[in-house]
Amino acid sequence: MTTHHIENINVTAFDDMPTPEQIHASLPLSEKAAKTVTHGRNLLHKILDRKDPRIFVVVGPCSIHDPVAGLDYAHRLKKLSDEVGDTIQLIMRVYFEKPRTTVGWKGYINDPFMDDSFRIDVGMAKAREFLLQIAEIGLPTGTEALDPNSPQYYGDLITWTAIGARTTESQTHREMSSGLSTPVGFKNGTSGDLGVAINAILSASKPHSFLGLTNQGRVAVVRTKGNSYGHIVLRGGDGRPNYDTVSISMVEQALTKAKLPHNIVVDCSHANSFKKPELQPLVMADVVNQIRLGNKSLVGMMIESNIEAGNQSIPADLSQLKYGCSVTDGCVDWATTEKMIRDAAVLLRDVLPERVS
Repeated sequence: MTTHHIENINVTAFDDMPTPEQIHASLPLSEKAAKTVTHGRNLLHKILDRKDPRIFVVVGPCSIHDPVAGLDYAHRLKKLSDEVGDTIQLIMRVYFEKPRTTVGWKGYINDPFMDDSFRIDVGMAKAREFLLQIAEIGLPTGTEALDPNSPQYYGDLITWTAIGARTTESQTHREMSSGLSTPVGFKNGTSGDLGVAINAILSASKPHSFLGLTNQGRVAVVRTKGNSYGHIVLRGGDGRPNYDTVSISMVEQALTKAKLPHNIVVDCSHANSFKKPELQPLVMADVVNQIRLGNKSLVGMMIESNIEAGNQSIPADLSQLKYGCSVTDGCVDWATTEKMIRDAAVLLRDVLPERVS
């Protein structure tokens, strides 16, 4: 009996996708890249375990759309990282997948040519190639895990993973996070709800069994042991910030009640800056001041930054795209980024060593 009249009614095609194994074979992990990833993850483990007094900052474009400009940014960030590395561990924000409220460009993997051709097969290979280039210059990277199959293609090149506000409550993403090889930051809900992030940390710390993809492209039952390096990322919610001292104290109380480590990361963007990128320096300055005044729970920050400030719409003629300018959320420019991070390093250099337990 055929089932075409009741199955896949709204599906127009199934296009073949290279397996993770094939993508890995064509773009193998180099020894230098592997060292970058391993070193970056180990540093984050030490920071989260309070064995390293430094803080970490995930900084970079809201999304990657131009790998040339992205690599330009990475070289600048690597130079800055070498300068402030005794105080701040910099991780480049490399986001390839963008959740959309309704519709829109879904990111570099989904539509790498930005022309609605949706060459996901090409996008996945280009994403891995870009991550290899960044790792080979010695710069660790962080990304948002959105599609549960993507980590099989490039997870070996990622140092830190975020689960976004829209997906923190998703069982699929909690299960996936339990098996990821990186520390994972769970954002509070878009409403500002902390409970969904705390529940996600607890869930991801436990073993799970779920459907997933092997490196050979086969569907399999994935069995995980749990991820002990989950932590909360505050991004504000319902149009209001949540990085002030009262909010931080409430998060600390919630973490204590859940018997979780006091590891808090503040996203300087989104509702914490009222979606105004130019306010991100004020958010960072406030967080730095809280650390200087003795807070020991704040371990990291996130910044949306690019070569040029602001953002731009995607034009029909892609040659009109402004170089180094975001096509998704607005960012601070490179000069502002340098000042934010250098100022933070100067202010924190003498106080952070006191935080080692």
